[in-house]
Amino acid sequence: MKKEGVKLVANNKKAYHDYFIEDKYEAGMALVGTEVKSLRQGKCSIKESYIRIEKGEVYVVGMNISPYEKGNIFNRDPLRTRKLLLHKSEINKLIGDSSEKGYTIMPLQVYFKDGKAKIEIGLAKGKKNYDKRQDIAKKDMRREVEREFKVKNL
Repeated sequence: MKKEGVKLVANNKKAYHDYFIEDKYEAGMALVGTEVKSLRQGKCSIKESYIRIEKGEVYVVGMNISPYEKGNIFNRDPLRTRKLLLHKSEINKLIGDSSEKGYTIMPLQVYFKDGKAKIEIGLAKGKKNYDKRQDIAKKDMRREVEREFKVKNL
């Protein structure tokens, strides 16, 4: 994701492996200064995190932003709950869609877009084991075809 003005900080590959991503949303994050500086250094992990909706507001829980080394007393708890900034219509759509059985909201990527910290969240439905096996088989077939194509062109 290296478009103009976009710098990828963290990616959740496990979400794409374990879930079907139905819909994606881009949200801003309410952060303090030392968290932004730590994000700019790439010290973020979203592997264990999830999205929670309470009282019409969206929060990311479990996202680990390591403390900024020069931040001393201004550093916050690395695992604190952070508020996400979305439009009311997007929040209402997320509430409606996530209330269906089997759907959850997952963080997919954290990145900087035009100097602002953004998070991409996705409406996801869990995969069964046979779905995961089918995806792995497709990747293996694609890899094998690319390998044969590379050998023929040498």
